[in-house]
Amino acid sequence: MSCTNKKKILEIEELSVSFLQYEGKSSRQSWLPVISGLSVAVRKGELVAVVGSSGSGKSLLAHAIMGILPYNARVSGNVKFQGETLDESKIRKLRGNEIAFVPQSTMYLDPLMKVGKQVRGKAGKKAGSLQKKLFKRYGLPENTEEKYPFECSGGMTRRILLTTALMGNPKLIIADEPTPGMDLELAKKSMEDFRRFADEGNGVLLITHDIELALQVADRIVVFYAGKTVEEAPVSDFRTEETLRHPYTKALWRALPQNGFTPLAGTQPYVKDMPEGCPFEPRCSWKQDRCKGEIPMVQVGCGSVRCVRYCERKSISGQIVEENN
Repeated sequence: MSCTNKKKILEIEELSVSFLQYEGKSSRQSWLPVISGLSVAVRKGELVAVVGSSGSGKSLLAHAIMGILPYNARVSGNVKFQGETLDESKIRKLRGNEIAFVPQSTMYLDPLMKVGKQVRGKAGKKAGSLQKKLFKRYGLPENTEEKYPFECSGGMTRRILLTTALMGNPKLIIADEPTPGMDLELAKKSMEDFRRFADEGNGVLLITHDIELALQVADRIVVFYAGKTVEEAPVSDFRTEETLRHPYTKALWRALPQNGFTPLAGTQPYVKDMPEGCPFEPRCSWKQDRCKGEIPMVQVGCGSVRCVRYCERKSISGQIVEENN
């Protein structure tokens, strides 16, 4: 949910991802759901950050959009790019052209091709000056373009992948944990580049663990937990705990160093041990019997939340009023 009417570049509706796996040591197979009913949108001029703990489904979201999930994956839902529903052939044409991807893994570079040639891509030597400019911006030595990936450190490889996404003329960048291995100055530079790219009328979907960094550049924050979207909120809502809605989002806010560094007891459930209804219910201080049922996303202000406390609403004088039950 957003309070802006800007045109959507990327729209994801009710995305679900499951994997076919063997059950124990038997030959029997079953589908294991890992993402359920995710909905996210990125509009022109927006940088949307997706945050959540490891295993919440953030990277799988990126791989599902890019069409690079493994063969045993099953995907349902709808993904649109600039209003057009994507299928496998359309994704293949857009990938690396109008949609750029910065992967989390540093193993995406071709080990048998020199770095410079990979970064320049289809543009070839014509893009040499831009490649050199980007390498300089991210502190990569001049001779980096002549190196093979195995000759580069992990931090260098991450910067190389970032420059690859910034080389072309995409409309959307999907960046999956782009800053690990970078010092703070370089991480901030990359965020500034993403922000500038969005401000030019494009879109960025930033997947990150670094909430503090995301809050400095994002327009909206989407919070994932155990394969579900639990809250979507404008960055301004993160100024205080009171303006956040979901108990997990509040816990993330309290865990920030400037807000007390308070840890959250318990762990995110494994997909095979998912509780009925809200996956956060076992760790939640607000839990009640209704948490074990189906809980929809509910629009509240310029955001939305998946919590029973907001499922029953009244409209008074045209404004949404939340019932705290």
